[in-house]
Amino acid sequence: MRVSPTITRSAHDIWGTRNSWHGVLVSGTGVDVGQGLAGLRRVAFLLERELAPTYRVKAFRTAASVLEGLAAEEVARRVHTATLTDLAGVGPKTSQVFVDCARGEHSEYLAGLESTDAPDAGGGAQLLAGLRGDLHVHSDWSDGGSPVLEMAMTAVGLGHDYMALTDHSPTLRVANGLTAARLREQLAVVARINAELSPFRLLTGIEVDILEDGSLDQDPELLAQLDVVVASVHSKLRSPGELMTRRMVTAIANPNMDVLGHCTGRMVAGGRKRPESDFEADLVFEACRRFGVAVEINCRPERLDPPRRLISQAHEQGCYFSVDTDAHAPGQMGWQAYGCSRAADSGVPAARIINTWPVDDMLQWTSNDRD
Repeated sequence: MRVSPTITRSAHDIWGTRNSWHGVLVSGTGVDVGQGLAGLRRVAFLLERELAPTYRVKAFRTAASVLEGLAAEEVARRVHTATLTDLAGVGPKTSQVFVDCARGEHSEYLAGLESTDAPDAGGGAQLLAGLRGDLHVHSDWSDGGSPVLEMAMTAVGLGHDYMALTDHSPTLRVANGLTAARLREQLAVVARINAELSPFRLLTGIEVDILEDGSLDQDPELLAQLDVVVASVHSKLRSPGELMTRRMVTAIANPNMDVLGHCTGRMVAGGRKRPESDFEADLVFEACRRFGVAVEINCRPERLDPPRRLISQAHEQGCYFSVDTDAHAPGQMGWQAYGCSRAADSGVPAARIINTWPVDDMLQWTSNDRD
């Protein structure tokens, strides 16, 4: 499968492993509970993609969770008796979307969201079609808003073959970064999800902080076990260029590092605008080339990091890339188009983007077999 800008699989395909009745008409009622749930989740996805207020997204995800916990017959009865809103967590708007979708009728609210502009890949449409996964995604284990399974199922629905789960490391306390013990617990969760969603692959990973001395903020032996290690600078972003360059190059030389995340640290939109960090890009990108670390093209609209001139420079210096959403919610996984547009504008071919590769090839590369 390849990434599509819209959900490509049915509610039954995505959610049927959890509840056997999903996507199936409740006999004699004309109510398809699975399609109703898919409608609620689609609304939440579209709201997240456009960075709508969190409370609006939460209303639809909460309603989906409440209804999913009931027997299909109970949900169908409440649809016919118009008593869905008697349930805590189901309001008039969420109820209407569910009923419309469950009955196979037109949902005005969902249609309005679908009519809004999707992220535009521009000249990168072919790159977008060739992406097989996303290597930078967060869950509610750190500062994301949704469970691991919700994020993984969204990746399945988008047509991904794989997704790396990359929650934060312990030093980033504001983001509830994972201690070594919590990360080991998460590895067991990933294994269970892989057993459920095969052939889709949920990859073990982390977004690890690059500390001031260039070391990586996690147990080295544990990092060596992970499929994908994204390393990023999150602190003292205004350090002098010489110090920042040394810090980044030291990290890049670490054999456990696979991807250099949002390398300039800039913020170009929203209430937290921030200039680029100062570092010697030629030395940093040469280190990436030399040690086989991919430069991330971060797709978050407020980051769009690195800027095009640095993408072009990294390409000219022979670097590989990873086009990642840095998603903290399911709908944000629809942002890869932004990165593909920027990659294409900078002349980056698909062969140099590691998440266009089949999963086994990509994992061979991240395991340091990078010839």
